[in-house]
Amino acid sequence: MDSFELNKIAGAVLGALLLAMGTGFLAELIYKPKPAGDRGYALPAAEENAGAAAPAAAKEEPLPVRLASADAAKGQAAAKKCMACHSFEKGGPNKVGPDLYGIVERPKGSHEGFNYSAAMKAKGGNWTYDDLDHFLHAPKQYVQGTIMAFAGVPSGAERADILAYLKTLSEKPVDFPKP
Repeated sequence: MDSFELNKIAGAVLGALLLAMGTGFLAELIYKPKPAGDRGYALPAAEENAGAAAPAAAKEEPLPVRLASADAAKGQAAAKKCMACHSFEKGGPNKVGPDLYGIVERPKGSHEGFNYSAAMKAKGGNWTYDDLDHFLHAPKQYVQGTIMAFAGVPSGAERADILAYLKTLSEKPVDFPKP
C-alpha cells in the first residue's frame, strides 16, 4: 500500500468526523432546547429530611392508647401480608416463619420445630405487646441479625390492629396494657 492510499483513508475518516461535527453544530443552531423551568418539585436536603422524620415519630400515640382503639377485624385484614410466611391457626405448620397462634407471652425464639436465627434466640424474654409493636415496626432494627426479610409496618394504628388480631389468637388472651 502506498502513501497515496493512506492519505485517502485518513481523508475519508477526517471528512466523516467533520461532517458529524458540522451536522451537530447545525442542529444546535436550528433547534434550541427549552430550559426545564419550575416543573416538578424541589426535593428536601438530607438535613431537612432527617429533621422532619423525628417529629413524625414523636407524634405517634403511645401503644396503650393505640391498642384501646384497635380493631381486630382490621388487624386480620392487615395480617394477610404476614400469611405468606406465617400461619395463624392453633398447631399450624411452620412456613418460612413460625406459627403465630398464641405468640403473646410466648418465649422469643421458642416455637417448636422452627429454626430461628442466632440473633432471635439470643434476644431472650417473652413476647409482649410492646416488643411485638417494635418488631412489627422494624424487624431488622429490633432484632439485629434476624433473617426475617419483611420491611415492617410503618403505621402505628395498623400495628395496633394487628396486635388486636393476635390477641384473639389465644386460648388465654393477654390483656392490653392500660392507657
